[in-house]
Amino acid sequence: MNRVIRRAHRLARVVAKAMWALLDRRHPILAQVVPMRRCNLACAYCNEYDSTSQPVPLASMLAWLDKLADLGTSMITVSGGEPLMHPGLDAMIAHMRRRGMVSSVITNGYYLSPERIRRLNAAGLDYLQISIDNVEPDDVSMKSLRLLEPKLKWLAELAEFNVNVNSVVGGGIKNPEDALVVARRARELGFTSTVGIIHDNQGQLRSLDERPMGVYRELQGMGSRGDTRVNRLFQDNLAHGRPNRWRCRAGARYLYVDEGGLVHYCSQQRGTPGIPLAQYTVDDLCREYDTPKGCAPYCTVNCVQRVALFDNWRSPQKAAPMRARGADVPAAVPGASSASDRALAN
Repeated sequence: MNRVIRRAHRLARVVAKAMWALLDRRHPILAQVVPMRRCNLACAYCNEYDSTSQPVPLASMLAWLDKLADLGTSMITVSGGEPLMHPGLDAMIAHMRRRGMVSSVITNGYYLSPERIRRLNAAGLDYLQISIDNVEPDDVSMKSLRLLEPKLKWLAELAEFNVNVNSVVGGGIKNPEDALVVARRARELGFTSTVGIIHDNQGQLRSLDERPMGVYRELQGMGSRGDTRVNRLFQDNLAHGRPNRWRCRAGARYLYVDEGGLVHYCSQQRGTPGIPLAQYTVDDLCREYDTPKGCAPYCTVNCVQRVALFDNWRSPQKAAPMRARGADVPAAVPGASSASDRALAN
């Protein structure tokens, strides 16, 4: 019963945040924070970790969360590196709750245990995403179903927060069909499941070849649980090598705050705008809301794309386009059109 009550309360909070996002354009919907850049793994496709960094001091993290709350941020995602390695994670989650923000954690799952899951429950975590890329570990990814199966069973039994299992396709994944096995197992356990398309180190598309394309299509045909329906609004074009025409609101509706407390567009465009969060103002939010991003057409960063759906239909961007770092992007398929083209045509 406790799970049912918490999920109903969580849904009500999320719906209220979504309504506010539609009514007020000048606050962040989602901020991603990095309290721990270090990771216990070294996945070949990942560029968001190191093996040496120390945890950001808890006092600094709480101050950053207060600043994000003061800016009106609706939801915080804690990522890394591996955030479960940070000794103050539970305190951060509890602080988000006190400040009225929805909390989410992205983890590789290795540090989950029954006791750890209970602590996340007690802290008030709302969402957890666990990344599983294959059935058996290999030199590309150690995030395998065989190794993480016990963790999934503990989550199914104990977690009072929503759990999503995410897999990736493309970019060197040796057995793309494993994503189907992972998704089916996730759904058997009552979780949602999603798939991501691997990007390069600027967040740009790596086109899918025949095998991962077939897997992607089958995953999309498995049903509409989780973010699958939302993600298809932009993933279908990318899977076919087509650009999306959309209005990226990174730096405004989505903020990426690194372990140094600097605000960036996203994990793949670090350095822009590169302003300390402590100095970030509503003027910065307004400027970035109106600034087109040169990396947008072939962007595969799901969280930024989802957040932009609140505003794609309004407020055309008018500032000079931002030139993406290394923005050599794939050529569009001649004559290709897309749902996003049609949505922005008006």
